[in-house]
Amino acid sequence: MTFKINLICLYTIFRLLNTSQEFDSHSNHKLTNEQLEKVKHEEREIEVSHKELNNQALINAPIITQFPELARGCEVTSLAMLLQFAGVEVDKMTLAEEIPKVPFLNNGIYGNPNEGFVGNIYTFNEPGYAVYHQPIEELAKSYLPDQIINISGSEFDVVKEYLLSGNPVWVIVTSTFNKLPKEAWQTWETESGEINITMKEHSVLLTGFDQEYIYFNDPFKTEKNSKVEIGKFLAGWKQLGQQAITLKISDNLLDIEK
Repeated sequence: MTFKINLICLYTIFRLLNTSQEFDSHSNHKLTNEQLEKVKHEEREIEVSHKELNNQALINAPIITQFPELARGCEVTSLAMLLQFAGVEVDKMTLAEEIPKVPFLNNGIYGNPNEGFVGNIYTFNEPGYAVYHQPIEELAKSYLPDQIINISGSEFDVVKEYLLSGNPVWVIVTSTFNKLPKEAWQTWETESGEINITMKEHSVLLTGFDQEYIYFNDPFKTEKNSKVEIGKFLAGWKQLGQQAITLKISDNLLDIEK
C-alpha cells in the first residue's frame, strides 16, 4: 500500500510539473481539464498495474444484514449490497418483495430456485429454500439494465478480474464455505426435472482476495470483509455451480487493462 501511494504521488508530481512547463506560456501555470484527465488516467493505469502485480484486491462495499426481517434472504440482501455499491437506492425488503416466488412443494413437486425464490423468504416457521442466479440477474437488470453481467460458470480467474477492476461480485456458496459431503445433498423433482440441492446454501458479496484468503460481506454479519481460505471457499462455490453476478467493467478501465 505504501509503495502504491508513494509511486502514484511521485509520478503525479512529475507529470504536473512536466505538463505545467509544457503549457506555461499559454496557461499561466494552470492545467486544462484535458491535461488533468490525462494525469488521472495515467495514475489509474499505475494503480491497476500495481494490483495485478500483487494479485490482490479489497473493495469497500456496503454491509447489510438480512436479519431479523429476512430469515432466508441472503441472496436478495447480497444483491442489495451490490446495487447500493453501484449507487442504486434500494433496500433488501424491496428486493425481497420483487424477487419472483415459487411454491416450496405442490402435489409432490418442489419449486425450482432457477425460476424464483422457493417457499417463504421471511420466516423459518414455514418451509423455504433459496433462489439462484437467473432470477437475481433479472431483478438486478431491472435496476441497472446495461451494467449487470452474469458470469456464472466462469472460473475464479474471471471473478478475480472483476474484483481487480473494483467491482464486488455476488455469489452463491455453501454455508460452511467448504465442500459439503454427499449426505448434505438431496434430489428434488421439479416441473423442469430433477435438481440436486443442499439446505446448506448461502449467498455473499465478494469484496476481494489475496494469496491466502477470499474476502466477502456476509449478510449473516455486521462487519465487512469476512475471510475464508481460498481453497475451501472455492470448493463450496464450485459445488453450487460457480454462480456469480457483478457489474460490467467500464470502457475506460478496459482501455487501461489492454
